[in-house]
Parts: sequence; structure tokens; C-alpha cells
Amino acid sequence: MQSKAANVTAYLGETPVERREALQKLRQVCLQSLKGYEECMEFGMAAYKRNGAVEVAFASQKQYVSLYVLKKEVIDRHRKTLIGCSIGKGCIRFPRADRIDFDSVRLLLQDVVQSKTKPC
Repeated sequence: MQSKAANVTAYLGETPVERREALQKLRQVCLQSLKGYEECMEFGMAAYKRNGAVEVAFASQKQYVSLYVLKKEVIDRHRKTLIGCSIGKGCIRFPRADRIDFDSVRLLLQDVVQSKTKPC
């Protein structure tokens, strides 16, 4: 869902109740893993910037929770651990919010931090 919320806290307050807990946990994993990143709202989603460029974002969509990782090589390295997800070039779609593997997400985000490539 694209939101006009002013900040991530307000955005989470707008999300469907059945996904809110998972989205709050996803936010916590982002905040813990993405040290030195700025949390903001971009393109109607919760986003995380480094040096002014968005590298990670997440959103509650109609049919899934999406995690955008704008570093394709990072996604490629973690494809095998993202079981049950639909994965595109920069988007990971979790069809069931209650089945997000937050340990895998944490490792993926740590890889984003270490990656020296520019976001796509």
C-alpha cells in the first residue's frame, strides 16, 4: 500500500492489523541491522538511506509484504535462504507475514551494509 504517512511510525499505524506485528518486527530488524542509515518515507514506503540513496525499503501490499533490497547481487547471494518467497530483481515478496524468516532477513541486511555496490 502506498502511503502518505509522514513517518514510519504513522505508516505502521495505517497497516492492516493482521500484518502489523510482522511489519513492526521487520522495522526493528532494519533499525538494528542498518546502523548509520536514515529511516524515512520514500515512494509511500518505509525506507532506509545511506549517503542520500535508498538501499532498503518495505511495504504492506495487498497480497504480500514486500522487502526491497536495491542491490541485486545481495539478493542473488541470499535467494536460497528465502524459501517460499517470490523474488524479483530488487523485491522480495513474503506471501504470509507470519512466516517471514527474520534471521534470513537479518543476514541479508547485514550483507547490504557490507556491500560496496551502488543501489540500482
